[in-house]
Amino acid sequence: MIDCHCHLEQKEYDKDRKQIIEQCKRELRALITCCAHPDNIDLTLKIAKDYPNFVFAIIGLHPEYIKDINEKNIKDTIEAIKLNRDKIVAIGEIGLDFFWIKEKEWQEKQKELFRKFIKLAKELNIPLVIHSRNASEETIKILEEEEMKNKEVLMHLFQNRKLLKKVIDNGWLISIGPGIKKSKDLRKIARDAPINKILLETDSPWFAQEGQKRGTPLNVKIAAQKIAEIKKITIEEIEKQTDLNAIDFFNLKIK
Repeated sequence: MIDCHCHLEQKEYDKDRKQIIEQCKRELRALITCCAHPDNIDLTLKIAKDYPNFVFAIIGLHPEYIKDINEKNIKDTIEAIKLNRDKIVAIGEIGLDFFWIKEKEWQEKQKELFRKFIKLAKELNIPLVIHSRNASEETIKILEEEEMKNKEVLMHLFQNRKLLKKVIDNGWLISIGPGIKKSKDLRKIARDAPINKILLETDSPWFAQEGQKRGTPLNVKIAAQKIAEIKKITIEEIEKQTDLNAIDFFNLKIK
């Protein structure tokens, strides 16, 4: 299995990052670690460099940080993406977040930044990983306006069941995490989404499961098991197809 979205650079892994990754190497096929803040770019790239053909990096600017970042942060992130184009497999996570950011003024700034990163992805011919919490309609609208239909777009932890058909019709993929255990909407999304449009993820260290202090990429198995139950197929079929989906979408070079 491939965890297509985790955050290995987070402080929750500072004490045992190496051990976690080594354990994942024994049980998973690849990890894609997502750098969502400029302060973490160097560490993210180092982790990917230390684990070639197993840990792959993506770099972006999380919309939640819109109030905290300045023009230099944005410029530095864009420059880092350009300089490391051959070392990353996507730009992300980027997009809109109207759950944490309620003010219209700041939401508009998110939209401006989002469009900037979309243009960068088109310029560099690299996939996009999208965050759209409480803003899926606006996010999809911007992607369509920027002519991203049938381009490489992954809707990370997508939860808007009413807009699933539009996402699929636009040729985009969705990723599903262990939250599917508790969410009825996510279970319906997993039921209705074609298997060739689904990736597995954990968003760890978040979404810790019962008995865990933090999430780990190994929780990707929980998502796979639940999707298999819902679709009434084997977990091996889920593993095989979602691996193929991830390898194709991110153009992963796995040994």
